[in-house]
Amino acid sequence: MSTTTACGQAQDSGYRAVLGTPYVARLLGGTLIGRLPTGMAPIAILLLVRAEHGPLAVAGALGALYGLACALGQPLLGRLVDRHGQTRVLVAATAAASAAFLLLPCTGRARHPVLAALTVLVAGLATPPLEAGLRALWPVLLPDAGRQRSALSLDSSTQGLVFVAGPLLATGFAAGAGAATALVATAALGLLGTGLVVTSQPSRAWKPSEFTEAVHWTGPLRVPGLRVLFAALIGTGVALGAVNVLALSVAERHHAGWLAGVMPAALSIGSMLGGLAYGRHAWPGAPAKHLVTASVGFAAGWLPLLPDPAPAAAVLGAVLPGTFLAPLLTAAFLTVDRLAPEGESTEAFAWLIACIGVGQAAGTALASLASAPLLVAAPLLVAAVPLAGAAFALWLLHRFNDRLSS
Repeated sequence: MSTTTACGQAQDSGYRAVLGTPYVARLLGGTLIGRLPTGMAPIAILLLVRAEHGPLAVAGALGALYGLACALGQPLLGRLVDRHGQTRVLVAATAAASAAFLLLPCTGRARHPVLAALTVLVAGLATPPLEAGLRALWPVLLPDAGRQRSALSLDSSTQGLVFVAGPLLATGFAAGAGAATALVATAALGLLGTGLVVTSQPSRAWKPSEFTEAVHWTGPLRVPGLRVLFAALIGTGVALGAVNVLALSVAERHHAGWLAGVMPAALSIGSMLGGLAYGRHAWPGAPAKHLVTASVGFAAGWLPLLPDPAPAAAVLGAVLPGTFLAPLLTAAFLTVDRLAPEGESTEAFAWLIACIGVGQAAGTALASLASAPLLVAAPLLVAAVPLAGAAFALWLLHRFNDRLSS
């Protein structure tokens, strides 16, 4: 009992020390604000299409396209940051993404679907790699390895706020002033958050590593352990991508519109609580073992949502898998930090984020297809999509765990 308490107190002290370090709170806050568009845009796009009485399948397809474009853009932008620094890349990317969000309500999803799709594509591809960039800054801001670990735990836990506040902000703006206003707010928050990051001294002063030899075109993907981890996290992303469609499906079936934003937020609240609990203790074993354990809980947590529960039960059910999400991601980032080649940390972190994004796009698309009115078992099929994605991630991490530990 006394050992656990001491450990917890030490970790709490670590959190306070990390947040008290110059620029840490500003960079963490700016990154969270700047990443709000990734939590707001999928819901805002769904609501924009539905406001024009467009089918759920079309809404889901545009949401999936946005997620896929985000995923594809992250490694490329991460590689550019590793070569040219953060300032120019982040500023240019944020400007392009924000302009696309502002243009989308003017495209006419029904009259000009190709233009709408292209606009969504630009918004996704230009998503600035703020999360990967922040993790590349931790060694600069916090040279001590213990404080770096504390920062990473705090970072992974608080990132859940993006997917708590994002859906709620999008649904709130849409309900109060229309879906187009939600996209305007999305653009504004992206500009504000990125501005806080790029005007800070550590971000402006961050220098890319000097390369003594040409880097292979595959970058961090040439490391076998990273390939296993990234492939597994596609499955995790499938589960996360299906949540928005599952929430909208449950909301429409039970005539409870509030569920469209609350269910994804409940998942993220669970993630935040689980991540903070995980970070309070020094757990035995390597991060690779923690990945498997967290994946077991993440997969099992989706089971209560299979029988199409009532709205209140659905919200509680969404919390369960979330409690294992942040520990899973924290262990994944620690594994990437250990396996990433020298001078390629931003791109490696970006690949992790990208693979989750690819999975999210696939999960959104699969859940949208499963919700087709012609399918009698549609509610069960939609709820089975996140379970299938989480189970795939668990199988892969367990099957090839030795590659993550080597």
